[in-house]
Amino acid sequence: MPELPEVEVTRLGFAGRIAGARIEAVRLGKPLRWALAVEPAALVGRTVRAVRRRGKYLLVDMDSGLLLMHLGMSGSLRFDLQLPAPGTHDHFDLVTSRGTLRLNDPRRFGAVVYAQDEDAPLAAKLLGGLGMEPLEASFDVERFHEGLRRRKAPIKQVLLAGDLVVGVGNIYASEALFIAGIRPSLPASRISRPRAARLHAAVREILARAVARGGSTLRDFSNVDGQGGYFQLEASVYGRAGQPCRVCATAVRQIRQGQRSTYFCPNCQKY
Repeated sequence: MPELPEVEVTRLGFAGRIAGARIEAVRLGKPLRWALAVEPAALVGRTVRAVRRRGKYLLVDMDSGLLLMHLGMSGSLRFDLQLPAPGTHDHFDLVTSRGTLRLNDPRRFGAVVYAQDEDAPLAAKLLGGLGMEPLEASFDVERFHEGLRRRKAPIKQVLLAGDLVVGVGNIYASEALFIAGIRPSLPASRISRPRAARLHAAVREILARAVARGGSTLRDFSNVDGQGGYFQLEASVYGRAGQPCRVCATAVRQIRQGQRSTYFCPNCQKY
């Protein structure tokens, strides 16, 4: 599933190229998770102003209204002056004066939704419960620690929930906890202020590094130019069950948490 780094890599790949473009046509394929919520013809003639990200949502700002785009579990976007005819899994085309933005999604859990602004009921429903942005200055360590103190669930599950901090998906949670030296099963409420500060820094480090590496491609993800990411190739613990820890050579362990695989070093992450 594309997480924050993959979505940010996608945004960086086309945001500058589509800014200022005039929408010339909109094509819909098979239904996605949610309906577009506006007649496609109503978007024709509008101008794309910018592309932002909030959590795992891309926000395409227009001179009137915005589109909220989500890649779901298997979605990817392409943007180019010339794209081939839509295929079976191509479900949305935004044709503009600077190129076509296309959503390909084999599982159709992705979405493209129109809203007049971020305060509109549908936009507020999708974005309102999201936590702090970990790559922005607003990701405050004191607020982060205070949020951890109020949660008794295992720290890995708290990171994945997205209501305290957004975008720390399964790979990145395992990697950040390894850097911080925190065992994934530790209740979040037991994490001290100094250890919370280490985790705060580790989350920022891992996500920034993942963006620089083009994200992670485990199965479906590719950027707007069709290229995969390779952060997973340098992971310290994720996907390395039974292999020696890169720091201490202890065998990496794998456990299940909330139906997701978690990887950690039992020596480097004792508590």
